[in-house]
Amino acid sequence: MHIPDGYLSPATCAVTWAAALPLWAVALRKVRAKLDETTLPYIASLTALSFVIMMFNIPIPGGTSGHAVGAVLLAILFGPWVAFAAVSMALLVQALLFGDGGVTTFAANALGMAAAGSFVGYWVFGALRRWRFAPFAAGYAGMAASSVVIAFLLGLQPHIAVDAQGKPLYFPFDLATTMTALVGAHLLFFAPVEGLFTQLGYTFLRRIEPELTKESA
Repeated sequence: MHIPDGYLSPATCAVTWAAALPLWAVALRKVRAKLDETTLPYIASLTALSFVIMMFNIPIPGGTSGHAVGAVLLAILFGPWVAFAAVSMALLVQALLFGDGGVTTFAANALGMAAAGSFVGYWVFGALRRWRFAPFAAGYAGMAASSVVIAFLLGLQPHIAVDAQGKPLYFPFDLATTMTALVGAHLLFFAPVEGLFTQLGYTFLRRIEPELTKESA
């Protein structure tokens, strides 16, 4: 689901960076307020876990691939702003050191996988928190939201960036294609995986560290 360099127009990249920069500023303040001797090890460990699971891209039918993210578990435990900052950091390291996702498209990837997933998952969990399987629903919804944002940014390109003959200059497939191939695949394959990861992770941490999940319980 990572968008590489060259897939988005310069204008799209500029807009996503402009949108992401103030959000990162807010997120960093939220992280500083949340960090203490109890939360730091868990935030660091879950950020590292998010980094690892995002490296496992699995090809799926339709010519695309996907992976779990881990953003929603962080959002449920520590809030969506902390999750946004943590997953953004994991995405930045992946882009700079491993070429997984582009540098110019880093903000777009962060808005999709870190921001959309974290906030939507957090809101869904809040609405369903009394339900036993609320973490699964939150993880599923967060992954679905991430795929929609990424698919929208990619599918928008043939509509806004073409040459004199109408040929796409960047990503060539339109919204109908990206929404079907990318979102459809994530709804069927990767959203359930993210939901299961979130459910199991939340249940495990609630057992070993009840204080950590007290605010979200």
